[in-house]
Amino acid sequence: MTKHTHSLSSNVDELLGRGVAQIIVRESVAEKLSTGKKLRIKLGVDPTAPHLHLGHAVILRKMRAFQERGHKVIFLVGDFTARIGDPTDQQNARKQLTEQDVARNMASYVSEAGKILDIKKTEIRYNSEWLQRMDFAEIFDLTSLFSVQRMLERDMFEKRMKQGHPIWLHEFLYPVMQGYDSVALKADLEFGGTDQTFNVLAARTIQPHYSQDPQDIITFELLEGTDGKRKMSMSIGNTINLVDSPDEMYGKTMAIPDTLIVRYFLLATDVPEREISQFEQEMKKGANPKKYKERLATELVTIYHGKSHAIRAAAAFTKVFKDKKIPDVIPEKAVHDSSYQLIDFLVALKLTPSKSEARRLIQQGAVSVDSKVMNNWQATVTVRSGMIVKVGKRKFVKVQKV
Repeated sequence: MTKHTHSLSSNVDELLGRGVAQIIVRESVAEKLSTGKKLRIKLGVDPTAPHLHLGHAVILRKMRAFQERGHKVIFLVGDFTARIGDPTDQQNARKQLTEQDVARNMASYVSEAGKILDIKKTEIRYNSEWLQRMDFAEIFDLTSLFSVQRMLERDMFEKRMKQGHPIWLHEFLYPVMQGYDSVALKADLEFGGTDQTFNVLAARTIQPHYSQDPQDIITFELLEGTDGKRKMSMSIGNTINLVDSPDEMYGKTMAIPDTLIVRYFLLATDVPEREISQFEQEMKKGANPKKYKERLATELVTIYHGKSHAIRAAAAFTKVFKDKKIPDVIPEKAVHDSSYQLIDFLVALKLTPSKSEARRLIQQGAVSVDSKVMNNWQATVTVRSGMIVKVGKRKFVKVQKV
């Protein structure tokens, strides 16, 4: 083996290694990469929630690695498919979103993806460009490529049938639409989570019908959320978002179960695998997981906000959680009224997304105003500038009356 060939082989192994769960077809992908072919690589994300999170970043970071090697990466916003709803892992049909819901959710998707991808070199597309224009004849042609039996092989549909839950006809169309996206984009390779395997395979059936070679597929391990039980998901509320503030990102990371430390290092950072293995062995021998979690939190904040912000976030975390003090820097929020019912006050300060969530937190004793715990959600708060409102362990706001 020549030095050049060995270098190419090492490069391919690196690209197809860390974080990758399955490659379809591995030999095809490896050959294309080894010959230097520049691939069109697709990642589709439905804007069913307003932010991207570390789970998305696992795949986006791999896309950046391919992008740096000259491949064309396509960030596809599923603004049309989001209105239908991906049935994957759903025990009931997803609530269908309106165009307004989708527009609101996807408002910052491209800028958030730009925290990882080189957006100037990224092809940004929206699948409403082609799906919204399709007529019934085209849909008929596409659906004739799939049998009902094939659709019913999906685990969640089998479970629904056993439980007597309905399976709606429009849900069968989701993988068909996702497959056609690859035709419209002339994709050579599609990335997705392991939960997307069925959907991404659909393109391999559809593309030959349009005289295209079937795309190859790389699926990635799913990152567990901060609860340590389920995949990271906005609908579950267990996310670390790419736009979280440094303090919030650091604090959320420190709150993950110790059992996730190694997986977060592997899937969400660039720390060398040899070093991560060493961390794992040291923890097995009784080392305190806290110091490794601190390193993890610092790594993540550095990636998305920079080293100086990571240092400040670590100091603020120590002050709040170890020393039990109020942080030096607290975000300020302006309000106009002189008094509020407590649940309305929390919503106005954007400390909670809804009144029901505010009420739940108050009843749990997780809300304080000027260090006084508030237990009565019906209480009236008289507003003054400079008052400090705290929700949970990490959220602080300094109020400004305007």
